Amino acid sequence: MAILLGVNIDHVATLRQARLGDEPDPLFAAHEAHLGGAEIITVHLREDRRHIQEHDVQRLAGHVHGRLNLEMGATDEMVAIALSLRKGYPGPQMVTLVPENRRELTTEGGLDVAGQLERMREVIARLKAAPGGMTVAAFIEADARQVQATAQVGFDACELHTGAYAHAFARAGGDFAIGGLKAEFDRLADAAHRVRAAGRRLHAGHALNYLNVRPVAGLPGMAELHIGHAIISRGVFVGLRSAVREMKALMGG
Repeated sequence: MAILLGVNIDHVATLRQARLGDEPDPLFAAHEAHLGGAEIITVHLREDRRHIQEHDVQRLAGHVHGRLNLEMGATDEMVAIALSLRKGYPGPQMVTLVPENRRELTTEGGLDVAGQLERMREVIARLKAAPGGMTVAAFIEADARQVQATAQVGFDACELHTGAYAHAFARAGGDFAIGGLKAEFDRLADAAHRVRAAGRRLHAGHALNYLNVRPVAGLPGMAELHIGHAIISRGVFVGLRSAVREMKALMGG
């Protein structure tokens, strides 16, 4: 079964917010991504609203073709927003819970599911009770304890944080015989196996690009990859539709 691609369009909004105008439009970016072959559109509504705004999520929820994946912190505010959207719009069909730190440039590290089991159970139950229901995923480190915890509390999917692997890949120039690249990839592969063994859907993302994506896409049972910065960056030069199409080809899609 072909791996699905979720294109994160946050940084289209980052560019728009630089001038506080209307361009570029994230909704237009979503349509271009779909025309390139993306099955999923991913956005992160952050507490500080540094890029994606609530009105963006509303427009995307009503007009995205395919699935809308809303990344968000496990806060009461964000849960309320996700639930209110499902009352009036087809999407978001999926929520991915992520950690959030106002000082970070992008999401750093995975969600500590094991350290807040009861809170996670509560949030998951509220989200799944939305009209039509929602798939709920956890963005976690490639760590056996966290994988086990996601199954305990009822997450549908695990998105493995691929940042450590991506950084090791860059340091080694893609040579698995150099440095710690093989060790990082093996750690990722082990976590992926544990996710599948726990009956969870396997996703991956963070710092994946056109050079390092193939080994991750080749992990057995990989269902979805969520990639943003690399695709948006390439789209500046070749157009977003072409950038998505190139990534899909590398993934084998």
